[in-house]
Amino acid sequence: MKTTIFLMMFLTGYWFCPVTTTTPDSISGVVTDASTSNPVDKATVSLYRDGNFVTSVKTGTDGTFIFAKLISAKYFLKASKLNYKTYSGQAFELKKGESKTVTVSLSPNPVISVADEEKELLKKDNYSGVMRAKCEQSSVSLGAISYDYVDVVHNTEAYDKINDNVFKEALTNPLSTFSADVDKASYSNVRRFLNQNQMPYKDAVRIEEMINYFEYNYPQPTNGDPFSINMEIGKCPWNEKHDIVMVGLQGENIAVTKIPSSNLVFLLDVSGSMSDQNKLPLLKQVFKILVNNLRNEDKVAIVVYAGAAGCVLESTPGNQKEKINASLEILQSGGSTAGGAGINLAYKIAKENYIVGGNNRVILATDGDFNIGASSDAEMTRLIEEKRKDGVFISILGFGMGNYKDSKMEKIADAGNGNYYYIDNIMEAKKVFGKELWGTLYTIAKDVKIQVEFNPSKVKAYRLIGYENRLLNKEDFNDDTKDAGEIGCGHTVTALYEIIPAGSDEQVNNTDLLEYQQTKVVNSSDIMTVKLRYKKPDEDISKLIVHKIKESNRKSDNSNNFTFACAVAEFGMLLRESEFKANSSYSAVLALASNSKGDDKEGYRSEFMKLVETADLLKK
Repeated sequence: MKTTIFLMMFLTGYWFCPVTTTTPDSISGVVTDASTSNPVDKATVSLYRDGNFVTSVKTGTDGTFIFAKLISAKYFLKASKLNYKTYSGQAFELKKGESKTVTVSLSPNPVISVADEEKELLKKDNYSGVMRAKCEQSSVSLGAISYDYVDVVHNTEAYDKINDNVFKEALTNPLSTFSADVDKASYSNVRRFLNQNQMPYKDAVRIEEMINYFEYNYPQPTNGDPFSINMEIGKCPWNEKHDIVMVGLQGENIAVTKIPSSNLVFLLDVSGSMSDQNKLPLLKQVFKILVNNLRNEDKVAIVVYAGAAGCVLESTPGNQKEKINASLEILQSGGSTAGGAGINLAYKIAKENYIVGGNNRVILATDGDFNIGASSDAEMTRLIEEKRKDGVFISILGFGMGNYKDSKMEKIADAGNGNYYYIDNIMEAKKVFGKELWGTLYTIAKDVKIQVEFNPSKVKAYRLIGYENRLLNKEDFNDDTKDAGEIGCGHTVTALYEIIPAGSDEQVNNTDLLEYQQTKVVNSSDIMTVKLRYKKPDEDISKLIVHKIKESNRKSDNSNNFTFACAVAEFGMLLRESEFKANSSYSAVLALASNSKGDDKEGYRSEFMKLVETADLLKK
């Protein structure tokens, strides 16, 4: 349920802050009780200009309010609070450079019936907050215990259903096609659940995002392509009769001095649902980390949205960090969530400040709980697909819990040439906007597609682990109009296939033989052929890369990259209670991770092992 704390910043450009001293182009004052002369807090003061509603603010504990940075016009005020008569003042004119200070007296109103009161509250779309305010003043006593009004919190988190990829016969289905994915939201979201001593929802676990959360020691590209391709084959840890093939991509690490200037638009959700400590307050700290890492040649604009959308900071050079951070600090939460309007305005501003050959990106921070205007998954996806034609990429940062809309934000990121992260704590912010800043913000390859052809003489059946919502039709691989994932500077992408060898007597499926065609298998020592297509960020024609993996590539002692990726995949299958987990166990995951932890300078792999232990204890 949305809270009713109103914005202290007008969403079309006006700023509000606590009254301290009068400032030019402002209207300020205090609201008092007419019978006692005491200040009235949490009163709603509404500003009208030339007869039209402009915005509203709430008074502070001292009864004060302020409307700042106003234009020259005729204004009048209204003030209201439950159990007081509404105040409507006379109109007055504010000229440029002037300030007005007023005292508003509210006369007490006889208490109306609860039924009538609730009707009025519902009309104002203000029910929960005013009821809370009323009950703070008068609690209901039952015996010796005093019960205050408490919001009933309903968990409305939303995740798309995931059906695990199944084994497919290489003879009849030799091609596996999917989009690259550098999103990492699932892992930090799973971490949030486990750190709260709760098992995550099964559909919150996207195994590919868990695997790709970690760095792998792949070599840098050397052949002119924006990433290197690395392949490895070894025994499957959870099923000794199967093999695992790993395909790993390593994005080029580009020196910061060679990365083009950035045109960034922060699109920030300041609606009522963002008031929790792990939402807007954390969001401010997250973006301050980003701002402090910006270069002089970068620029930032800030757009916020609640019941409406507005620009609170025009595009500003990255060296004016104090100004940008001050604009972040003043943000307060309140109102409904017009996400579609915010997206439209953010892309408009990004386009107005477009840098040809530069890094143009909208960074959306929200809990995803859109409820005004375009808000359905389909509407939001179509909106973002249209906007990406302007050459502006997107990054999604998810915050909070309880009403978190993971499914919506993943779709927006996928549709908008973007990436998606979940920020569960300040250390995750440091990772995303500190250590991995330019991987997050700068795309080196877009529409990256992977297609694997399996040799039936070597492979009886295969199963892609994860990437369920990234699967493509085989025809999509050569179709440059089909959208796919992006890879950022220095990013890695890792995919695992579980393989049943050709000589296995394991039954894969029970389909009838085809009547009208026969398949002839070519004799080859290849296990599989891996093809990749990608486009440069500013181009529309893809380039093709082809690699093969042979029996001679099989290793008896696999790398730390291979072993740790297998550990994360096995953990994901356990969390999902996958039908393919076979002999998986938390103790086996810990053993694999421990043996492949490597240098682990940042401690992410050690943290992973603690999460595995937590999950094991919770299941027991």
